[in-house]
Amino acid sequence: MPNFCAALNCSRNSTHSVLAFFRFPRDPERCKKWVENCSRSDLKDKTPDHLNKYHRLCARHFEPNLITKTSPFRTVLKDTAVPTIFDNPSFKRSNNETENKDAPEAKKNKSDSQSEETKDNSETTTKEISASKNGDGVDSSPQVIDEETLNKEYLKSLFDVVVMMGTQNIPLHGHSDKEPRSKSFTPSNFQALLEYRINAGDEFLRKKFEGSPVNLEYCSSTQLQQMLEVMENCIREELLADVKEGRFFSLVVDNLVEIGRESHLPVFVRFVDKTNSLREEFVGFLLFEGDVEAITERLVSEVTVKCGLDMQYCRGQAYLCSGVSATKVKAVVARIAELHPLAVLTPCSNCSLNICLANTMTFTGVHLVMSTLKKLDAFFSKSPLLQNQLESAISIYYQGNEDKAIVLKEACSSKWTEQHDTFEVAVDLLESLLLCMDSVHDNEDHKWNDEVAHNAFIISEALADFEFVMTLVVLKNALSFSRAFGKNLQGQTNEVFFASNSLTAVLHSLNEVYDNIEVYHEFWFEEAVNLAAALEIPVKVPRLYFRKRPTSGEEIQPEIYYKEQVTLPVVTHVIKELADLFSENHLKALKSLSLVPAIMGQLKFNTTEETSADIYKDDLLNPDTFPAELHCWKIKWKHGGKDVVLPSTIYETLQLSDVKFFPNVCALLKVLYNLPVFALTNENCSTAKQRLTTYLEDTPVHHRNKSMALFYINSAIKHDLDNMVETYLKMYPDSEPSEKRD
Repeated sequence: MPNFCAALNCSRNSTHSVLAFFRFPRDPERCKKWVENCSRSDLKDKTPDHLNKYHRLCARHFEPNLITKTSPFRTVLKDTAVPTIFDNPSFKRSNNETENKDAPEAKKNKSDSQSEETKDNSETTTKEISASKNGDGVDSSPQVIDEETLNKEYLKSLFDVVVMMGTQNIPLHGHSDKEPRSKSFTPSNFQALLEYRINAGDEFLRKKFEGSPVNLEYCSSTQLQQMLEVMENCIREELLADVKEGRFFSLVVDNLVEIGRESHLPVFVRFVDKTNSLREEFVGFLLFEGDVEAITERLVSEVTVKCGLDMQYCRGQAYLCSGVSATKVKAVVARIAELHPLAVLTPCSNCSLNICLANTMTFTGVHLVMSTLKKLDAFFSKSPLLQNQLESAISIYYQGNEDKAIVLKEACSSKWTEQHDTFEVAVDLLESLLLCMDSVHDNEDHKWNDEVAHNAFIISEALADFEFVMTLVVLKNALSFSRAFGKNLQGQTNEVFFASNSLTAVLHSLNEVYDNIEVYHEFWFEEAVNLAAALEIPVKVPRLYFRKRPTSGEEIQPEIYYKEQVTLPVVTHVIKELADLFSENHLKALKSLSLVPAIMGQLKFNTTEETSADIYKDDLLNPDTFPAELHCWKIKWKHGGKDVVLPSTIYETLQLSDVKFFPNVCALLKVLYNLPVFALTNENCSTAKQRLTTYLEDTPVHHRNKSMALFYINSAIKHDLDNMVETYLKMYPDSEPSEKRD
C-alpha cells in the first residue's frame, strides 16, 4: 500500500500528495508521544519496531521549524521531533491546560499558524482536485500503487543500476579505501547514480524516499552486499544451466590476483554446451588463504554450493599459476584427484606446455627469467615506438643475416613471450634486447619519458646478469625435447592423439639427459659463457649465494654452482612435472580419441577403445551395449565410401546428424571434450579469460570487487531483473531498504 498518514481523521497519502511522510521513531519514549498525540488508541499496544515499519505521519502534523528540505526529494525531520498539530478534539482537550498558560503573543502565533495551515490545506486540496481531473473535468487520478509493488519496483531500480555499473566496470565507490567516507567530497558512484536516476524521473525511487528522513541512505551497505550476493547467484544459475544439463565439466584455475587486500584464484569451468561446443566460463574468485586442506575444502564448497555442480562429474583440472603459489595449487589439485580420481590433471590449452613447465619452477634463476619476460611483454606493449626501437636493434645486430632478422621481427610482432619456442627466441634476441634497453635508458635524444627509461634500466640490469643468461640457456635446451610435443597438444584432435603416444619418447630423451647430466651441462654452460662474452657479461656466481651461506674458505666454481642450482633441478622438475601432467588415467583418456573417425582411418580401423574407455564406463548411457555399438561405429566409417570425408575433430564428429544413433560413443566423446587440454571451439567461447585480463588491467586494486568482476566478465549473460527481485525478497523478506548514514 502507499504511505497513509496514521493520524486520526487525516486521509492524506503519498500517492495523491506531495507531502513528506515520516516513519514512527524506534525510540520507545518518543514513539509513545507520537502515538498519544495522533490519538490512535489502537496503536498503543504496537512495538516501536512495528510502528516504524508499517506506519507514517505526514508533514502537516509537525511544526515547520522541525522540517528541513535539503533536496527536491529528501526531507529532514529533526531527531527530537514530536507531532503537535492535529485537528481531532481529543488532542485539543489534552492540550487545553497548556494553551491556557500561553502568553497572548504565543496564542496569537498559534492562531496565525493554524490559520496558515488551514489556508495551505485548502490550497493543497484544490491542487490535488485539479490535478486529478483532465481538461474535460473527468477524474483521471492515478491508480493507487500498493506497498508491495512499490517495493519491488524500487528494488528493480537498484538492481538495474548495479547491473549497469557491473557491465560497464564502474566501481561502486569513487574513492580509495584509505580515504574515510566522512572526508569524501562526493558520494559513492552508486549513491550518485541513484540520485541522478531519481532526478531523471524514476518515480518508484522518488516515492520510496520522498518521505524518508535525510539521514537514511538510498541503499545501505548491508543491503548492497545482499543484492550483490543475489545477483551472483542469478548470474551463475543462468551461466551454468548448460553445465548442469550436460553434467560433466572441468576446472581451470588462473594466476593469483589481489582483491580487497587478499589473494584470490580466478576459477573457470569448461563444459560442452547444447550445441556441442566447448566453452570456458568464469564463475568466481577463490580465497587463497590457509593450508592445502583448507583451500581444497573451500574450492569444493564453491563448486558444489555456489555453482550447484557435482564434483563426481568433474573430469579434468588445469592450473596456470606460477612460482611459489603453483606449488600449493598443485597440491590442491592432487588432493582433489585423490577424492575424485577421474578429475585428471592436464595441461591447459590457454598456455603453451613449455611456459607452463617453467612457471611451475620455484628456482631463483627461473623466476628471474620468467619475471623478466613478463616485464618485456608489458614494456613493448606500451607503445609501437618501443617496438620499432627493438626492430631497429635487430636490424643492427643481424646486418649480415636478413632472413634471421625478418624471422625475429615477425616473432616480436606477436606474443613471443608466451609461445612454444619462447626460450629459443629469447636467446636469439638477447643481444638485440640489451642493445634496445640500453638505448632507451640512455635516452640521448630525450625521446622517452622517465618511467619508460627507468623500466628499460631495470630490464637491462636483469638481462646483463649471468644467472639470467645461464638459466635461459638451460631452459632453452631442456625444454627443446618437449617443444614439438607441447605444440601438438594444442593442435587438432588427431595431433593430440598422436602426441600422447610420443610422450614415452620425450621422457626417454629427458632421462638420457639426466643420466648424462655432466656432459649436457658442460655443453650448455659453454653456450652460456660464449653468449655472455658477446654481451660483455662477467661469468660469476650470484651475489645472493654468498649472502645465504657463511664463508667456508672454499670458493665454488660457477660451472659447478650452475649445475647444482640450475641444470640438474630444471631437468629433474621437467621429468617429474610431465609424469604428473600425464597420469595413467589421462593417457587412457587421450587414447580414447581414436573414436574420432579420421583417427580411426589413420589407424586402419584397428583400435581397441573398449580397454581405454573402461575408466568412463559409468559415464556411458548403456555400458553393456558399448562393444556392439563401437563395432557398428567402425563399420559405418570403414565402408562409408571414398567420397566420405572423415570428421577430424571431436566437434565435427558431434555435429553429425546421425551421431545420436550412437549414444555411448556420443557420451564418451562429450566427456573427453571437457578436458582442458583441448583448445576452445572458437573465439566466442573464450572471451571470459580475455575479459578477466581486461578487468584486472583497467581496475585499480582498491576498486576491485569480486561480484562486480563477475558481472563485467559475464556481461553477455541475460540479466533478469524481475528474477533478481523475487530471489532477493525470498532470501531477505524482512530486509529494510536503507539504514542511517555515518
